[in-house]
Amino acid sequence: MEGKKKNIGFNIIKSDPTDGHGGFGVGSLSLDNISPVIINVEAGEAEIDIGAMHARSAVERGIKFLNSKEEVPNGKPYWLVWVTIAHQKEGPYYAGVTACEMTVDRDIRRGFKSLPEHVNRMDKSLKGHIIVEHMDEASKSILGTFLRDHNEEMWNRSSQKLKDGLGFSS
Repeated sequence: MEGKKKNIGFNIIKSDPTDGHGGFGVGSLSLDNISPVIINVEAGEAEIDIGAMHARSAVERGIKFLNSKEEVPNGKPYWLVWVTIAHQKEGPYYAGVTACEMTVDRDIRRGFKSLPEHVNRMDKSLKGHIIVEHMDEASKSILGTFLRDHNEEMWNRSSQKLKDGLGFSS
């Protein structure tokens, strides 16, 4: 991942795919407003990686994921964070933010993640939940700084629960 980094933005809600017609697709969830953020804990970095929508992020590619963390004792820690953007009168804001643990050992091409947890947390994010309390303090800080720096106006419009959960009171 050396060289110039791509500056990818968050997915922002587009027009309603059902457009009020009441026919096919009504009630279905749109993934237009959710983005995956990968936190590399050891490097202290966060970046949007749309490939994670289909378990094809740069971190996940070429890795066979196992069901037990103990099977990957030397795995490097990562967080996959689902960030959902919603709109209010004042503009877009971070509405749902949910984090999932993941470890990867590139040397043995193995990793650990709980696919059901990843799917459930994506769903919770889409529904506007904030689930970050299980993250380590350093990762919370990385995520909070990333979200704030990515778009300070969206950060300012976001809930106090999100800011407090990431250790950014005020």
